[in-house]
Amino acid sequence: MVSTDTAAGPVISAWSAISPLGLGSTEFSRGLGSGRRAAVRLDREEWQVPYREACLVPGFDIRGLLGRKGTRSMDRITGLAVVALGRLLATGDAVRLPGIDEDTGLVLGTSTGSAQSMMNFTRDSLVGDRPYLVDPARFPNTVMNCAAGQSAIWHRLKGPNTTIAGGRATGLLALRYALRLHRAGRARTLLCGAVEEFSTARAWLAWHARGVTGDDGRHDAVLGEGAAVWLLEDAEDARVHGRRGIAEVMGLEFGFAEDHSAIRPVLADCLRRLLERSGLAADGIDALADTQLAGPDGDAERAAVAEVLGTRLPPRVACADSIGDTFAASAAFQIAAVLARAGSGESDAGARTVLITSAEANGMVGAALLRLAGS
Repeated sequence: MVSTDTAAGPVISAWSAISPLGLGSTEFSRGLGSGRRAAVRLDREEWQVPYREACLVPGFDIRGLLGRKGTRSMDRITGLAVVALGRLLATGDAVRLPGIDEDTGLVLGTSTGSAQSMMNFTRDSLVGDRPYLVDPARFPNTVMNCAAGQSAIWHRLKGPNTTIAGGRATGLLALRYALRLHRAGRARTLLCGAVEEFSTARAWLAWHARGVTGDDGRHDAVLGEGAAVWLLEDAEDARVHGRRGIAEVMGLEFGFAEDHSAIRPVLADCLRRLLERSGLAADGIDALADTQLAGPDGDAERAAVAEVLGTRLPPRVACADSIGDTFAASAAFQIAAVLARAGSGESDAGARTVLITSAEANGMVGAALLRLAGS
């Protein structure tokens, strides 16, 4: 199965990220630039999980960041999304970003929503004084679109509101959906991105899904969390509101890999179609932002890229090495890493055309081409 989209018109003009590197895009950019690894040792009293370490957003306290009003029943994944969007929408003097009105749309990617909220609510229904005596205020947290809905309410966004779930490629799928809304005239301005939380439930689900590697019972990847979001709008609208286009989406390609062996051919086919439809040669790629997976999935992804681009690959934009496996937010953070490096002033930030790839067995395989400003 293959799906293609090429873009014309809208640009990414602003972005923000809350990550294990810090509570804002500045911290994210600096952390990536330094190559700092954000993994921390877990407090065993707070986290009853099978992992020794994780990449957690530092100092993340929902009430401390958003206040007490309206946050009593807000769960972690919703809080991450609300705070990340708030950082994007507020200028330095706390005034709302110009051009963002009630008609602004929101496309937010997630995995299943909050697995922790789902399991907690189910448990409460079984161990409470009576099976049906649960806290009704926490029921909205159990549905997949809770983070997107609560974010729209919190930030007064009444445009299209969509939740997308598609594994590691979720951020790319959310970007495609936002582009389609824009082209269809459903929204002129859109906020787009993805969010993932670290929780006891997610840790155990990941543990059982991956299987144990090594005699010491450790897993290869360290779980991470956070949210990466960006603003998609017409280039002319961006100029009117004093913004410049940071990047333009040249194209998007997707496929489905039913197992490990399918990743390489499916992704290679996606890459060839993407280059052909974008009118770009393999040597026209200036940088690569891949998923950075360990194991068979990662090996297959790297093999597919080498098959299409050749063995002399372009410079790599690293992300997961620093912030861990953010699963549903992986591709969104890859995009954020590209945007961060675009304005970093570093030697490799001169890359104009960046390839972003995403792959996993029994899931979506995707690729995107971004043309950075000035190309």
